[in-house]
Amino acid sequence: MSIKIKPLGDRVIISPIEPKEVVKGGIIIPDSAKEKPMQGKVVAAGPGAVNKKGERLPMDVKEGDTVLYGKYSGTEIKLEDEKYIIMHQEEILGVIE
Repeated sequence: MSIKIKPLGDRVIISPIEPKEVVKGGIIIPDSAKEKPMQGKVVAAGPGAVNKKGERLPMDVKEGDTVLYGKYSGTEIKLEDEKYIIMHQEEILGVIE
């Protein structure tokens, strides 16, 4: 997957992973009532933040990592009819291995 935007600093672009729809008892839950996904795949990562000494700090995540993030973290963007979330690396809670 190639996107036409490059994140700056310690920002990452995440493609949310939609949870698998499980219907119990024949009840269909409308999209408006579903929880926001809190995991996704990193599709682009910036070069890392710069500290006060001007040194570049390495990123903890890379393209292809599956990550967990907070429910209301980041900013939703839409590129080529696909939804993405752009956020600072510090908003990522963990990497799923």
